[in-house]
Amino acid sequence: MNEKFFDLKKEKQDRMINGALKVFALNGYKHASTDDIVAEAKISKGLLFHYFGSKIGLYEFLFDYASHFAVVELQSGVKTGETDYFRIQRQIASSETALQKQYPYITMFLDSVLRETSEEALGAVADSRGMVSDCYRNLLANADYRAIGCGSADSEDAQMLSRLIDYTKQGLLRSRLEDMNFSADDLEKETDAYLDYLERLTKK
Repeated sequence: MNEKFFDLKKEKQDRMINGALKVFALNGYKHASTDDIVAEAKISKGLLFHYFGSKIGLYEFLFDYASHFAVVELQSGVKTGETDYFRIQRQIASSETALQKQYPYITMFLDSVLRETSEEALGAVADSRGMVSDCYRNLLANADYRAIGCGSADSEDAQMLSRLIDYTKQGLLRSRLEDMNFSADDLEKETDAYLDYLERLTKK
């Protein structure tokens, strides 16, 4: 981690992190502009490079920080021993809400890393690129898939349900972030409504 960066006031740290998360999440590494990042963060480009050295240095720091922050929040938010699939999904959504209250684009950024194609970016995060996706997988490891008619976590139905929930959450997040008055709590309520609907369908 960048010790110099963490000597800054928390408000300035978060402005820089949020600016970078947004620009990288929306554009991918190759098309992300440091000019856009410093504009979002309301800092000078010189200050950005003082702390991170380069665009790839910033990207590597951002992924390391965001992935560790997300894993801690997710692991603490899901009740140990929970087996009800939809209760776990709601606890995950609640943990994501806590993340998005501080960093609205954090989950979108982490998802973008999994779809990244830049060799430079992939090389920078190669050792821990799957950390967050592994965390999600582990959180659902004890879920009783038979209770929702999916047999096991490895079944095609279970994989499709998981992707459907992921795509729904990503779509809702993108839609909500377009609103200047983004509310993570409102996003969670909308996500819960879709989870309720899917749960009713699986139990018919």
